[in-house]
Amino acid sequence: MRGAPSVTGWMREARFGLFVHFGVYSMAARHEWVRSYEEIGDAEYQRYVDHFDPDLFDAADIARTARAAGMRYAVLTTKHHDGFCLWDSAVTDYTSAKVCGRDLVAEFVAAMRAEGLRVGFYHSLIDWHHPDYVIDGIHPLRGAPDVSALNSGRDMGRYRAHLHAQVRELLTSYGPVDLMFYDFTFPWKRGGMPGKGPEDWDSPRLLEMTRALQPGIVVNNRLGVPGDYVTPEQYQPDRPLTQDGVEVMWEACQTLNGSWGYHRDNLEFKDPGDVVRMLVQSVSNNGNMILNVGPDGRGNLEPRARAILRSVAEWMRLHARAVHGAGPAPFAPPAHGVYTLRGNRLYLHLFSWPFKHVHLPGLAGRVEYAQLLGDGSEVGLSLLDSTPQPHAHLAPLPQAADTLTLTLPVTRPDVLVPVVELFLTEP
Repeated sequence: MRGAPSVTGWMREARFGLFVHFGVYSMAARHEWVRSYEEIGDAEYQRYVDHFDPDLFDAADIARTARAAGMRYAVLTTKHHDGFCLWDSAVTDYTSAKVCGRDLVAEFVAAMRAEGLRVGFYHSLIDWHHPDYVIDGIHPLRGAPDVSALNSGRDMGRYRAHLHAQVRELLTSYGPVDLMFYDFTFPWKRGGMPGKGPEDWDSPRLLEMTRALQPGIVVNNRLGVPGDYVTPEQYQPDRPLTQDGVEVMWEACQTLNGSWGYHRDNLEFKDPGDVVRMLVQSVSNNGNMILNVGPDGRGNLEPRARAILRSVAEWMRLHARAVHGAGPAPFAPPAHGVYTLRGNRLYLHLFSWPFKHVHLPGLAGRVEYAQLLGDGSEVGLSLLDSTPQPHAHLAPLPQAADTLTLTLPVTRPDVLVPVVELFLTEP
């Protein structure tokens, strides 16, 4: 199906989403993969489950924060690789409902819908807690001296039934679900041990069930079979993405500080300006960006994350129409910026501020008006003489006849990324 417009239309319009990674691993505060990285056994990991109390997890606050930041959809980790579920599952007691009496998925869904946001679920195909999940090269028990004995009697068929049953619960218990982010398939060996591929999950049948239960749902590509969109993680594509020569829908998956789950000691937070630059770069290449927050062990959004989102929110308040519903433009932008296009409005996002003039090849005669989007102030348009002027000390260099020149203020606007809105003479 690969990104069919009928399926991904709302997603292309939205362009910007929120990822929320939260679970008992948030209490360890050392990355969501802490159990695998540190090879923590069941009994030792149980202390996080026993003390899990997300008293500050406020889905309504998260939804308002996302909405203010210009996000139009949000995705919650219903279950990460550790197997702990944030909903009231009928097929396991390893859930927030059993531990602390709260169905956090239900709270999340209600809050997002109240703010008009599309609802997405992340669901791990992996489950390090389930007794039938065969130990592999990323499993926390991979280094156990008796790993062969531990794997004896484990049955991936029984685990598959469990996996499918949990997905069925999620897709039948919470009304319309707009997006499913499965994670992840790894058919290669790790540490000499086999990985897991589509046959382990019965991916074709799982995808078929997902679509049957939620017609119109958007599904990612991490089942190991083609989905509706692809998910580059922790890097920014510099061009539209294709498969077999066909352009596909994509979503850049980005964290605030390099960790998806709460990581108390990771202080490498991104600058808000960099977040905006990544977002508009994604849109300019016909993609989306989903930005992650990892609430702390009590479920609270930490101050540094809130500060970044507030800065992004202020930029989006002024510049959202250059993102929502926008896409790539058929013009080559200047070296220090990117274009996005929405109807007959072309948006020039300037990553560095030029001194007074910026030259736009191919746009002469195609623009009727220009303004700084942030404050609606007019930007001057001119066509420079294309004849060489070797002694013109006080004039810009000549430009090609098809080049439009903008005259900008000397002082850079006080926004994360200045944007010039160009009104084209035709769409």
